[in-house]
Amino acid sequence: MEMPEKALDPRAKLMIVLSLSSLAVLIRNIYILVGILLVSVLLSIVFHSPILSIFKKFKRVLWIFVFLIFIQSLFHSHGTSIMNVGSITLITTEGMLKGIQLVLRMLIIISSATIMATNSSREVIQGLVQWKIPYEIAFMVSIAIRFLPTFTEEIKDVVTAIQLRGIELDKIPLKKRIKIYSYVLMPIVANSLIKARKLSTAMEMKGFGIYSKRTSYHLLKMQWTDYAVMFVTITTFTLIIGLNYF
Repeated sequence: MEMPEKALDPRAKLMIVLSLSSLAVLIRNIYILVGILLVSVLLSIVFHSPILSIFKKFKRVLWIFVFLIFIQSLFHSHGTSIMNVGSITLITTEGMLKGIQLVLRMLIIISSATIMATNSSREVIQGLVQWKIPYEIAFMVSIAIRFLPTFTEEIKDVVTAIQLRGIELDKIPLKKRIKIYSYVLMPIVANSLIKARKLSTAMEMKGFGIYSKRTSYHLLKMQWTDYAVMFVTITTFTLIIGLNYF
């Protein structure tokens, strides 16, 4: 099954993303979370989002997910012990499940968010504005969505620069690797703040927000397929929440 990237109104896609992300946070059953992740990935593929290329990049940071599972395990002492150091229990079955839940939630949110990348930022802003959301907030949301790929590319460039200097991150002990990444994070954040300041200056130079009301040349019109998708999405979301909480 294939669907053109822009076959649906961005508001219908946003409803799908919000529903999947909300379910990722609210659901605790690990099997249901796996099912939601599969649905999220399938929808991302159907909408031709860059989900596969993003998941391929996750191979380089796979250790982060393993580290998150381990950290979560340390704070949950219930369940059967899996790893002990003397009389101290490090990892339990309950802690392991909590860690896996956290990773699944992150993957669901990331994979579902890629669906919005199939629309231009202008369409996303217009859709939110027609939902009576203030233009400033809609613009901020759109910029945040579009800024994520840039942030990812900067991380990739920094990691490549480290590797060109002869440092093989895969062969470095975990403790030193975390230390290196902490050093890498600061210049990336600083560069992001510089870009944000430049963007703010450019917006002020162009008179952003000078008029209280904006007009639009292109208006989005929802079709019956958009309403059908939104109805199915809301119904499915309500049923899953109802079956798990009531």
